[in-house]
Amino acid sequence: MRVWCRCFVPPNTQQLHPILTALEQAGLDANIHPPTPTEPGLVIFQDIDEDLQTFILTTKQTGVPRILAIGLTRTSLVNGSMWQLLQAGASDILYWDQPEATAQAIAARLTRGQQIDDLLTSPIVCQTIVGRSPMTVTVLRRLIEAAYFTDMTVLLMGESGTGKELAAQLIHALDRRQNKGELAILDCSTIVPELSGSEFFGHERGAFTGAVTPRDGAFALANGGTLFLDEVGELPLSLQGQLLRVIQERSYKRVGGNTWHRTDFRLICATNRDLLQEVTCGRFRRDLYYRIAGELITMPPLRERLDDIIPLAYHFMKAAHPPAHTPPLDDAVKEYLLLRDYPGNIRELRQLITRIMSRHVGDGYVTIGELPAEERPAMYDETNAWCDAAFERAIRQAIALGVGLKDIGRTAENLAVNIAVADAQGNLQRAAAKLKVTDRALQLRRATNAQ
Repeated sequence: MRVWCRCFVPPNTQQLHPILTALEQAGLDANIHPPTPTEPGLVIFQDIDEDLQTFILTTKQTGVPRILAIGLTRTSLVNGSMWQLLQAGASDILYWDQPEATAQAIAARLTRGQQIDDLLTSPIVCQTIVGRSPMTVTVLRRLIEAAYFTDMTVLLMGESGTGKELAAQLIHALDRRQNKGELAILDCSTIVPELSGSEFFGHERGAFTGAVTPRDGAFALANGGTLFLDEVGELPLSLQGQLLRVIQERSYKRVGGNTWHRTDFRLICATNRDLLQEVTCGRFRRDLYYRIAGELITMPPLRERLDDIIPLAYHFMKAAHPPAHTPPLDDAVKEYLLLRDYPGNIRELRQLITRIMSRHVGDGYVTIGELPAEERPAMYDETNAWCDAAFERAIRQAIALGVGLKDIGRTAENLAVNIAVADAQGNLQRAAAKLKVTDRALQLRRATNAQ
């Protein structure tokens, strides 16, 4: 495998040649100091300094998928410098204290990373999860690694409508178990308490009124496959204990039955609640939480993956417009879709596109006039339309606390800058355009804020 290698060590360092030799023996062809790294690579360092962190940060921002940091001397966690390397974009930090083992570890990590990248562009992934914004790619890599290389329980977190069920489908599809069973889906928020046992365990004939025939529950349906528990935070405490026992013992009895049945499934759970907060409040069992939280993956809201909005819109347009030709979106419609808020996330965007396409006729552009009437903003004064009651309350509170006009203005300006940069996912040019300032003015403002 060909990789690039950037050295942040004194020129007379004697260890560099043995390192390159060991890497070559591990199957890695290291290209020293490439002009513009585009592939996965290594940085070799002796001390963690600003130049090293800046290089990792800027290289990562160009789209390099993985950067492994290789230290010649061990660094303590106490001063936080190792965390800073990870924050800058290093995938991992290894130390060259056991040359052969370290070289093999580097090769193994890079090989796995390449396999993940290959799967990232595979049809099964592209057809399941639409969008390739930086945030989406980061989450997809974690989903692929958990699904393809482990059999861990996965807990999917995130707001409603962020695609947690699609993520569960992808994990099941990438699972490499032989003779894999089905994906059984159970929405815990729709379970009737009186019938909850039957939904999970199944029941025997005559177990309760209306049970005229035996029935398999979720544990039986998921045997050999995957059990996806959506909205797991809605489970009543009594059922949480029963679920924990089945997870631990891999056996259960049907309601009204005396026979033990074995089951073996991969468990995926999803929630839009803060389960740790639910644990603190006594509404969710701590032991169950740590059983289901093997791999924690948060599905980002649509506001954090703006680059995915237009690709998602076209994806939903194809679904709502069966003919082969999908009409293009007018620039004004694109702008509206990008500026609009989506409290319901992807689900809300899909509903909006479906409504737009139900009004569209012909093969021409989808135009702004085809937006549903309720989507059209009322005429307003742009200078103060955004100044709602919540903003006024915040100003009143600041004044009551003795905050001066200058500090109020500075705080509001800093908040606007931070929001714009975050929404633009670090793209300063796009953030500056949103704020209607020059790139230079935005850079100066951020530099002032950092002081």
